[in-house]
Amino acid sequence: MPELDVRDLPPKERHPRIMNSFADMDTGETLVLINDHDPKPLYYEMDAEVDAFDADGYSVEQEGEERFVAEFPKR
Repeated sequence: MPELDVRDLPPKERHPRIMNSFADMDTGETLVLINDHDPKPLYYEMDAEVDAFDADGYSVEQEGEERFVAEFPKR
């Protein structure tokens, strides 16, 4: 599974980097995203705009105060 840690990126660069990484994946792969906050806004954006995003397979876990690990599967 491709993994992308965006915690050190400036906020304005995060969504474009995530979207590009997701687009580069093959069908059936899952992007593991590490973020410093719950990526719920990104979930809603992808659910509305990215046909290949499998919203039913999405999951997120908080592993620390500033560590959220989310899985964005591609169909």
